[in-house]
Amino acid sequence: MAKGNGVSLSVIKRLPKYYRYLESINDRGIVRVSSKELSDITGLTASQIRQDLNHYGCFGQQGYGYNVKELMEELSKIIGVDKSYSMVLIGYGNIGHALYQYKSFKELGYTIDAVFDKNPEKKSTAGVQVRNIDELADYLKDNKVDIGIITTPKEAAQEISDTLCDGDVKGIWNFSPVDLKTKNGVVLENVHLDESLFTLTYFINSPQDYNY
Repeated sequence: MAKGNGVSLSVIKRLPKYYRYLESINDRGIVRVSSKELSDITGLTASQIRQDLNHYGCFGQQGYGYNVKELMEELSKIIGVDKSYSMVLIGYGNIGHALYQYKSFKELGYTIDAVFDKNPEKKSTAGVQVRNIDELADYLKDNKVDIGIITTPKEAAQEISDTLCDGDVKGIWNFSPVDLKTKNGVVLENVHLDESLFTLTYFINSPQDYNY
C-alpha cells in the first residue's frame, strides 16, 4: 500500500464514503465490483473513483474490477480504521449524550473512555460516570488519549482545546459552534451542524445546482 502524498482534501473526504459502500456490498456477499458499479452506487463518476483510488496504489484489475474485501482492507489501513482509538468526551449535553450512546463507535474501534462536564453531578446517569472538567488535565497526564471530543458551548471550547493539546492528544473532533485553533501538531476536525443544514436548504432552494 502506497500512501498518497499531496492528496486533496476532497479526495480524502470521499474515502470514508467508498469504505461505507464497500462494507455494504461486502455484507451482501458480493466478491468483486467494477468502478462503474461503484459509480452507480455512490453517484460519483467511474473516472473519479479510479483517480481517487490511484492516489494510493493500483487496487483493481482491468476486466475484473476490484476485489471488495481486499479494497476494504486497504482503505481501512489508509483511513486508519484498522486500529483502535481512545477518546474522551467533554460536554455531556444533548450532543454529547447522543455521541456517547452511539454504539457503532465501539464496533469500529473508537472507545469513549471518560466523560467530562462542568456540572458532573447533574449529568451522571446510570452506567455513565461524568467527571468534573477540572480533572481533565490530570486525566490526560495519567492516560493515553488519541482523540478529544468537544461538545461544549463555544465560550469554553478553545480553553478545552488547549488543555487537550497540552495533554498530548492526537486529534480533536469539535462540535462546538466555533472554529478552534490547535497546537503541538494536533489534528482538528470541526463539525458545524448548522453549516450542513444550511447546505441542505441551499440545494432545496436551488435544485438545479444539485447533482442527483
